[in-house]
Amino acid sequence: MMEIFQYEFMQRAFIAGIMVAVTCPLIGIFIVLKRLSMIGDTLSHASLAGIAAGMLWGFYPFWGALAFSVGGAIAIEKLRKTFSKYEEISNSIILSAGIGLAVVMIGLAKGFNTDLMGYLFGSIAAVNSQDIYIMGALSLIIILSVIALHKKLFYIAFDEEGAQISGIPVGLLNLYLTVLTALTVVVSMRIVGIFMVSSMLVIPVAAAIQVGTGFIKTMGLSVAFALISVISGLILSYYLDIAPGGTIVLLSVLILLIVLFVKSVIKKEK
Repeated sequence: MMEIFQYEFMQRAFIAGIMVAVTCPLIGIFIVLKRLSMIGDTLSHASLAGIAAGMLWGFYPFWGALAFSVGGAIAIEKLRKTFSKYEEISNSIILSAGIGLAVVMIGLAKGFNTDLMGYLFGSIAAVNSQDIYIMGALSLIIILSVIALHKKLFYIAFDEEGAQISGIPVGLLNLYLTVLTALTVVVSMRIVGIFMVSSMLVIPVAAAIQVGTGFIKTMGLSVAFALISVISGLILSYYLDIAPGGTIVLLSVLILLIVLFVKSVIKKEK
């Protein structure tokens, strides 16, 4: 099995995959606790518009994805304040705008190409050195932010009103969490693909919540589950010549099903 590491594209794929496996659950746990699981889908569609813009106007699509995804994150928070009684509308508006823009720009660019398919569904071979540097910088920002702010973000996730009374800048931190989610989407899209980024934000966390006791242990378990899914998925996708994104997500779902099954068996025995 070690022979796959003789290829530079596989080395890059595993480095990128490990970044995805670490960053997605770190942000995903706050997204799940705040019941905002669909925000990953929203921002991934916003990033798709950025990729289409890059391909249409000839700049590096990664930068387009980053700009549109962060712009979408800021717009979501603005719309949440505008529609304070119907906050979920903000996700639908940005998702619709993102996919609408993407479809128009893809049409102007005369349709799909192999590069776009790599962004949509993930690709082992598509990850280049420039991607690794960008992903590494974004991953570092995400990890350091979670380390520095995890207590406040946890407080906000469970009791936003109490956090506000305590003097925590809830609005600013909500905005920053949404921006971090946007960065995570951009980090993940090369490996798992835009259409499946949301799954990696949610499914490892869902499995860990069934097992973990305590916030830190649950976070650690979610990262462990994601690492198992990503590493196993990349190995299988290489040897079986199948899409890495779908393979990784299916393995994540399998882990969740195993956790639920084991938990139900233990519960019956008690």
